[in-house]
Amino acid sequence: MSIALKQVFNKDKTFRPKRKFEPGTQRFDLHKRAQASLNSGVDLKAAVQLPHGEDLNDWVAVHLVDFFNRINLIYGTVCEFCTEKSCPVMSGGPRYEYRWQDEHKYKKPTPLPAPKYMNLLMDWIEMQINNEDIFPTSIGIPFPKNFIQICKKILCRLFRVFVHVYIHHFDRILLMGAEAHVNTCYKHFYYFATELNLIDRKELEPLVRTERDHGIDIIKHYFLLKPSAVDSAG
Repeated sequence: MSIALKQVFNKDKTFRPKRKFEPGTQRFDLHKRAQASLNSGVDLKAAVQLPHGEDLNDWVAVHLVDFFNRINLIYGTVCEFCTEKSCPVMSGGPRYEYRWQDEHKYKKPTPLPAPKYMNLLMDWIEMQINNEDIFPTSIGIPFPKNFIQICKKILCRLFRVFVHVYIHHFDRILLMGAEAHVNTCYKHFYYFATELNLIDRKELEPLVRTERDHGIDIIKHYFLLKPSAVDSAG
């Protein structure tokens, strides 16, 4: 990351505190290995592929936590402009509305202002990541059998942050000169999620449609998808 981008994406603007891996653990080593590949300039399509002999769950866990940290950083730079007045609904343009649902207060899909949705989303993801029964940190403790399904839901919801930022707040990203970093993060997320079949392609449609309607370069050449409806629940 350039010095200018480091000044833009600083720790004070992180929407949530970063989650880190404990040094000396296998996941810490995997994280460093993945970061080294990215920093070396290796092709992103190659960088996201599961290394030979590595466990899929570990690989997914490392990347999911990294994406959570990076997307928090991106949203943190625009959250002061994402208000209940400017964004009264969590959406990805006029065609797509995302409604929040959880197992506690919002048991039915509920329309919410974008900042409220974001807060609930990040709280929910933090709870998953910090739950030792889901993301075990001790050696020898297995992942739950439904771990990949849990990660699919987390990644699906994280993708909606990209959608909202790109469609409603990308002007702020451009003003900060941070579009190259955001685009790279997005491209990395896309290649990882699609390489390992961790996201339903219908979820990608809002940005596909945006590129088709407006010719935005961020996703040009990255998608070859047909139009489909997006499930707004959750």
